[in-house]
Amino acid sequence: MSMLGLKLETDPRWARLVQENIPALLTDHAWCEQKAASNAVSTITRFPEHLDLVKALTRIAVEEIEHFGMVVEKIEARGWKLGFEEKDPYIGELSKFIKRGGDRPAQLVDRLLLSAMIEARSCERFKMLSQRLSDEDLRVFYHDLMVSEAEHYTTFLGLARKYAGRIDVEARWAEFLAFESQIIQSYGKNEAVHG
Repeated sequence: MSMLGLKLETDPRWARLVQENIPALLTDHAWCEQKAASNAVSTITRFPEHLDLVKALTRIAVEEIEHFGMVVEKIEARGWKLGFEEKDPYIGELSKFIKRGGDRPAQLVDRLLLSAMIEARSCERFKMLSQRLSDEDLRVFYHDLMVSEAEHYTTFLGLARKYAGRIDVEARWAEFLAFESQIIQSYGKNEAVHG
């Protein structure tokens, strides 16, 4: 766990739950990718003054929407349909940790750390899927996506450190990790990526 800093691992029972309902997992996963692309774009829109951030998040947005397309292909190949998007309670709870108001650097850092946190948990979940799903094609798929999510995680964290200004990013990141370890305890009970 130390690579990502997560304080609490996902209970393996979550993977068994997912195994029982792969169509639900894939639909939820597709929309997670779409939301990640939207998040990258909206961060660019709010903080266009940092060109390297704009370029890095443009690349992430493109990759995330490509991942959306790849998940949709997996759904189609199995003769299933893409279901409707549903709210992600985990992201909703995690978002409450963002400090409201504050100066632009503080807003940017919190937004980047929130994104890093989501990527870290997704990466950890994808690793579990790559090891535990019975479908060989999906195991390989989730392994490849795990690598990509890890790279996005380091990008968001790196940008937060770069634009921290007077903010103690390491202390704030430690707070995020502690908060996430509290809320994740009530998840792992349905077939969603963050469920």
